[in-house]
Amino acid sequence: MGTDVIKVIELVGQSDQGWEDAVQIAVKEASKTIRGIKGVEVLNWTGNVDDNGEITGYRANVQVAFSVEN
Repeated sequence: MGTDVIKVIELVGQSDQGWEDAVQIAVKEASKTIRGIKGVEVLNWTGNVDDNGEITGYRANVQVAFSVEN
């Protein structure tokens, strides 16, 4: 019976382009060392704001799920 066991880790991606880019960066970096990524869940969006009220940095807290290898 081949039931998968899934492990979930939490990461923070950062970008100056946008929140979606921050998520993509987190997943892309994780995929360099983690095989079998099955999904991602965004937990939180945060950002930095400069003195002019412009967003200057985007962060995304994400959970990445992947299969545990036997």
